[in-house]
Amino acid sequence: MSASRHPALLSTDPELASFVAAEEVLQAQTLRLIPSENYVSAAVLEASGTVLQNKYSEGYPGRRYYEGQQNIDRVEALAIERAKGLFGVDHANVQPYSGSPANLAVYLAFAKPGDTVMGMALPMGGHLTHGWGVSATGSWFRGVQYGVRADTGLIDYDAVRDLALAERPKLIFCGGTALPRTIDFAAFAEIAREAGSILVADVAHIAGLIAGGAHPSPADHVDVVSTTTHKTLRGPRGAMLMCREEHGKAIDKAVFPGLQGGPHNQTTAGIAVALHEAAQPSFTAYAHQVVANAKALAAALLQKGFDLVSGGTDNHLILIDLTGKDVPGKIAAKALDRAGIVVNYNTVPFDPRKPFDPSGIRIGTPSLTSRGLSTEHMPLVADWISRAVDAAAKGDEQALAAIRAEVTDLMAAFPAPGLPLS
Repeated sequence: MSASRHPALLSTDPELASFVAAEEVLQAQTLRLIPSENYVSAAVLEASGTVLQNKYSEGYPGRRYYEGQQNIDRVEALAIERAKGLFGVDHANVQPYSGSPANLAVYLAFAKPGDTVMGMALPMGGHLTHGWGVSATGSWFRGVQYGVRADTGLIDYDAVRDLALAERPKLIFCGGTALPRTIDFAAFAEIAREAGSILVADVAHIAGLIAGGAHPSPADHVDVVSTTTHKTLRGPRGAMLMCREEHGKAIDKAVFPGLQGGPHNQTTAGIAVALHEAAQPSFTAYAHQVVANAKALAAALLQKGFDLVSGGTDNHLILIDLTGKDVPGKIAAKALDRAGIVVNYNTVPFDPRKPFDPSGIRIGTPSLTSRGLSTEHMPLVADWISRAVDAAAKGDEQALAAIRAEVTDLMAAFPAPGLPLS
């Protein structure tokens, strides 16, 4: 980290500054394949670190509980209008602190403790906040879960419909954290209509793909859209709730004063910048390249003998079952990390292993696409993954070190956005 970039931090707290510098180097030199990670632009970084940090702003534009909001109101109103325009929705709330609080606000808006809610089971690719037992949403509400077919790894919409009609849940969540295939929002909408349920699309992972036209939009099919603003959308760590006009007051009331106090205005500014960037033609090209890279990487991994859940991908994410490689997911992930390839170990559907020591790894292409890598590089990435998994099985640290050197060389040729290093 150069002194010219963070002189005050370096002067005031050199120890913390050294940690930031080390992270800058790590992000610059490694191949980041965690599908929920990305690189924000320098503009988003700057907006997220402005004097907007100094303002407390409980309430909404024009309806604050604090004075001195002339500029804050304009920042938030700008983010709201950009969200509405980009996603084609009636109403947007840009205040949720992150994805889980955003989902909690949905529960507060539409359900009461003890109500039945329905979502994809966590081991099948769902999210904790979709009614899974260890989450508050599974403790306060009666969660019922759907999954995927064992033979295809795909959602069985007939089974989802049967479950919904049997349970009549107050809320149905579609979306998740490890779904490599396109979500059929229209099919979910028909199921929710028959069951008399509020339908929520959690598009945290694919929001950027939707914004860029690389994944179908849920806007015309669902009652509420919940999303984080990072991941494929390339914004700061925040969230948004978008909905039909009829639900706007309930959503706003649930966020504030239901769950939160003052919004993080500096994050709101970063969201506004990210939404502006996502409306540009270059972002559309990026979103489609993310998908093209993921498909190319999946094809190359299949050629290397890897078992992919559902046989491939339609979006940014690939879920690899390593059972056939005789290497547990955690061991593989840690070996890949030593090789400079950052992934996360992950359960796979019907996984016989425990969640903290699962059979799979989860990878994705947003970060490498933001750096400018294209389909021509995906066979090399697949080769690195294959070699690293083989090295993990053999305990071959020299092989991992050799891969890391190759990764570092390629990353140097594709500088990361927002990370100019001296």
